[in-house]
Amino acid sequence: MNANETIDHTTHADPGVRMPVLFVGHGSPMNALEENEFVEGWKKTTGVIPRPAAILCISAHWETRGTFVTAMKQPRTLHDFGGFPCELFNVQYPAPGAPEIAAETREMVVKTNVGADDHWGLDHGCWSVLCRMYPAADIPVFQLSLDYTRPARYHFELAKELSALRKKGVLILGSGNMVHNLRLIDWNRMQEPGFGYDWAIEAGEKMKTLIHDGNFEALINYSSLGKAFDLAIPSPEHFLPLLYALALKEPDEGISFFNDRPVMGSLTMTSALIGSP
Repeated sequence: MNANETIDHTTHADPGVRMPVLFVGHGSPMNALEENEFVEGWKKTTGVIPRPAAILCISAHWETRGTFVTAMKQPRTLHDFGGFPCELFNVQYPAPGAPEIAAETREMVVKTNVGADDHWGLDHGCWSVLCRMYPAADIPVFQLSLDYTRPARYHFELAKELSALRKKGVLILGSGNMVHNLRLIDWNRMQEPGFGYDWAIEAGEKMKTLIHDGNFEALINYSSLGKAFDLAIPSPEHFLPLLYALALKEPDEGISFFNDRPVMGSLTMTSALIGSP
């Protein structure tokens, strides 16, 4: 990380004021090191939202049987990938954990038993974004896992039970990608931002339309939306964090999109801010 990378976070969340919700397309973990338009989008977002008291991240990269929250005081930085430069494996994000808020989270969820995890830490779906948004690593961070045995509707309904955290100064961050098909990536066009296959663009635009229309039911039933969605969501883990964010939207809140570009043909970096000031 750039030692000169600083952002003014003087506006703190007031007690009882509802925090916004974020969904970010996290893309490659190399965004932790590179300077690009997506990183700039993440940085700018921190300038328009209050500074969180804590951050709860729902990452595509923590799938479990059952549901868990990280409950340790000092989560480790997980380098849960391979084939990247050594420099990336040297990145550490030493944010403190949030064991007390994690315990509150476990108590507020009644849909299922939420376990306390003392092993996982912060995966790259979490820290590769937060190290650019909050490089000082001075905000407590904890993660909620995705139960891979459960359908999309289960995750959407579970997310609703997290809403009270928003008035406790907690920024809820879903981290995945709306369109995510690694098998069909065109690596030869890695340096060409904006390149997307027709089906990826079709699915991405349809998703945004459904979100604007408030038709979250259609997104929960994404498998019935046709071939473009079959290709865009070949497995659910990168899509589910979006449903967590959408489930937390209140009727009086708007949604704005940023980083709205496809990359390498079969991924989109589209991100969404819910409840923007």
